[in-house]
Parts: sequence; C-alpha cells; structure tokens
Amino acid sequence: MVLKVADGFRVAVVGATGNVGREMLSILEERAFPVSEVVALASSRSQGTEVSFGDSVLKVQVMERHDFANTDICLMSAGSTVSKEWSPRIGAAGCLVIDNSSCWRYDERVPLVVPEVNAHVLADYMGQKDKLNIIANPNCSTAQLVVALKPLHDRAKIRRVVVSTYQSVSGAGKEGMEELDRQTKALYSLQEVAAKKFTKRIAFNLIPHIDVFMEDGFTKEEWKMMVETKKILDPKIKLTATCVRVPVFISHSESVNVEFETPLSADEARDILRSAPGCLVIDKHEDGGYITPHEAAGEDATYISRIREDSTVENGLAFWCVSDNLRKGAALNAVQIAEAIINRKLLRPRALAA
Repeated sequence: MVLKVADGFRVAVVGATGNVGREMLSILEERAFPVSEVVALASSRSQGTEVSFGDSVLKVQVMERHDFANTDICLMSAGSTVSKEWSPRIGAAGCLVIDNSSCWRYDERVPLVVPEVNAHVLADYMGQKDKLNIIANPNCSTAQLVVALKPLHDRAKIRRVVVSTYQSVSGAGKEGMEELDRQTKALYSLQEVAAKKFTKRIAFNLIPHIDVFMEDGFTKEEWKMMVETKKILDPKIKLTATCVRVPVFISHSESVNVEFETPLSADEARDILRSAPGCLVIDKHEDGGYITPHEAAGEDATYISRIREDSTVENGLAFWCVSDNLRKGAALNAVQIAEAIINRKLLRPRALAA
C-alpha cells in the first residue's frame, strides 16, 4: 500500500518505463518516501503504458506536456540527450532534478553525489540562488566503489586504486538484458547467435569493452570511474580501471586493489567497513564465504568480501565489491539524495512554501 502524505512532495519520475525508472518507483514506495503525488513520465511512445507504484497502477504521461512548475522533485532517468535539453528547463521551473545520466556529472556547476560519501556538499549547493537546480547521480560502477573506499580513505588516505569491473547486462538497459536472454536460448536450441546490442556475443562470454573507445585506449566507462572518483571522493586519488561486460543480468562486481599512504591491516579494514554506512561485509575464509552478484540483486547494500593485504605494494589492500547496479548504482542513490536533502530541511514542498 502506498501512503501519501498530505504535506508531502510532488515527485515526477522521467523514464518511468525503463529498468531504472521502474526501480525508482519501487524504491520510493519501499522507503515510504513522503509523497503527496507521484507522476510517471516518458516519451509519447510510452503514453498510456501502466507502471506499478506499490499497490497502485500509474498511467505514463508525456513528459513534454507535464507542468513541472507544480512538481517538487524530478527523478530523471531518460538518458543524456533528453537530460541535456530538459533538465535545465525543469530546474528553471523550480523543480529539483536528480539526474541519472552522464550529462551533468562533469559540469562544475552541478554536484555529483553519493550520500554516504559527500552529502555535505548539498547544503552549500541548495543555498545557491543561481543554481541550475540539478544534482547528478554517478555512474553505477563508481557509486558502489566510492561507498567502499570512503571509510578506508578517511582512515589511511588512498594514493592509488586499480579496479577491474564485472558489469551486468542491465547496465546496458532492457536491450542488454534481452540480448543475453535471447542469445542464451539460441545457444541451447542450437540456433544462430546474433549480436546487436553488444559488439560481440555476451552469452557465456566476456566483453572487455563498455562505452566508446577514447584516444588513449581507455573506454569512456573507464574514464568515468577515474574522473567521478576524483570529483566525489578526492581529486588526489590516482585510479585506473578495466571495465568488462559479463553474462549476469543484475549486479556489478569489482576487484579492487588499493594503495594507502599509511598502513592498514585487513582486520582493521574489515572493522572499519562493518561500521560504515551502506557497506555490508561478508568475508569468511571458507567455501561460499563471499557475496556473488546473484545474491546482491534486489539488495541495497554495497557488499564487500575477500579483504586481504596486498604484499606487492607498500600499504596495499585488495577486496571484492558487489552491488545491485539498478539500485545503489542508480535508482536507490537518486532517492537517497532526495532523502538527504529533505532530512537536512534544504527543500520544502512548494505547496506549503507558497
């Protein structure tokens, strides 16, 4: 059952028919977000499509026809092209946009936020009179990484991070999930396997290529992790990444090697991470004493396993990190940003402020 609060916030979810948009609606209901009204928006192609919000069913409306002057918060998950055009317009109408695309992440005027890591930037931003009224969500692989790195960085100062990702096909949207499903069925029935969404076959395979290639040989996905970690956590951190698409439907996994300025033992790291917000340590030195992407799907935590000291560098540590990319990597983080703003009393429903 959805509980609507009379003095709650009017919330619009743009891209409501996509994987992340549907997850946003689900999380708003799960966390009892204080809403007075929720509107599901998308392009004209999806007009009239029904999406779930708790026990209710919402009919999708056309974004271009919605009056954002009567909306408090817009959770935007419609891609960079739509966000580039519409987020400034929506923000100018007085509605706060929390954007899940890559469009605004690297704009100096826009904060890039993971609440467990840098929620402190919100107060200053919300107090600016000339703000764009846009807050950016990081890339899914970055979000879970910085949640795990933040408490360790506070204790021992990170110098360098080497990360290899194992990213699920849901990171490529519905088309990615459908392609893995289609190819798997084709292989089992001895039919031809066609690659459309991905550059090579993804079923029973790995693809060391996510997003476009850049001049230095890194992909845009790898570049995002480097730049976003610096913006969110610390510009002095050096990071190199290799991002790999794997035949998993939901949840991204990461193998992480960290070099610190001062010594940090594996035991101390476990204790630190166990008490850190958003982290859940499952680290037993036995068969099954670790988390896999299957187990993390549908969960909110960033799971950390296989914590051990790396003797190949001074003050080195290695660990395994898994999180649901549709939740903490996207929808959950966006809702948490909105919650952080509301809990700090940085935003009031406009119906009450009028």
